[in-house]
Amino acid sequence: MFEDKKTKVYLVLIVTFSVLLTSFSFYFYQAFFSPNTLTEEDSPYTLYIPSNATFQMVLDSLYENRIIQEALTFGFVSKTMGYQEAVKPGKYTIQPKMSNLNLVRLLRSGAQTPERITFNNVRTKKDLAEKITRTIEVNEQQFLDLLMDSVNIRKFGFEEETILSMFIPNTYEVWWNISAESLFDRMFREYEAFWTDHRKQKAADLGLTLKEVSTLASIVQAETQKSDERPRVAGVYLNRLRIKMPLQADPTLVFAVGDFGLKRVLNIHKEIDSPYNTYKFLGLPPGPINLPEISALDAVLNPEDHSYLYFCAKDDFSGYHAFASNYNEHLANARRYQAALTRAKIF
Repeated sequence: MFEDKKTKVYLVLIVTFSVLLTSFSFYFYQAFFSPNTLTEEDSPYTLYIPSNATFQMVLDSLYENRIIQEALTFGFVSKTMGYQEAVKPGKYTIQPKMSNLNLVRLLRSGAQTPERITFNNVRTKKDLAEKITRTIEVNEQQFLDLLMDSVNIRKFGFEEETILSMFIPNTYEVWWNISAESLFDRMFREYEAFWTDHRKQKAADLGLTLKEVSTLASIVQAETQKSDERPRVAGVYLNRLRIKMPLQADPTLVFAVGDFGLKRVLNIHKEIDSPYNTYKFLGLPPGPINLPEISALDAVLNPEDHSYLYFCAKDDFSGYHAFASNYNEHLANARRYQAALTRAKIF
């Protein structure tokens, strides 16, 4: 009788254990392998995890934005896989119907989706800082501080006036949580990659340093938005430099005045005492007046060979210019343009 009672107890314990084991196995399977992300969505979700984020912050973001359906199971899997103590910041693309196992693997691995940064139409350091940080975690002021830091600038071989020439306008892929310092380093590597031996030799053949090429390219870019005309404009300024004629580039006066909305350069502006006043001082200004695009840089490196020394806007308002080899021809072109303005009642 005692033995029968003992056997029944064992059977109850075995059955209970089996039920618990089955339940736990089912829970374990569900927690690890069942779909838990964007279960009612068809499109991926981009999750941004800030630097110094805690696991609780990640969990709250996932749950509150309805990225995961079950917070408890995600927490369990994260704890089991050691993710709660190993949160990695960055930008992550979460696909619909991912399991907790795959989601934690993704986040724990740090396998970010790259972010694209693009910057062009830049006139000042502040412009650059705003545009280069627009889609990443670093803020504008953090990057601007580096652009204004003379010690940092000199580390890369530039000065306050020339640092903009280190940045080659293009589209680059970076990690969303890249630091300001790492981004600066990356842009310097891109600068070195752009300046191939072939381009360096072309600059040397023109008698220009790399910084001087950037400075002249910035003037060419400001003079014409037509990429196919830039080599011809570059040729004009190189001709002037060659014969030691003042560049007399109106965009440099606009830069010196600091009023980028200035529509007409007047004689009074030509008297400004600034090294950027190319009417008053021979040669190139101390640095670029904007961030020259690759087409402007290559236009200077591959200038059109001609005898032109002057140019003015064409009278067809096409955005192109009429070129002249002497001042009398230039005056005739200028008169035609002024007459066209009068006819069109543009003053």
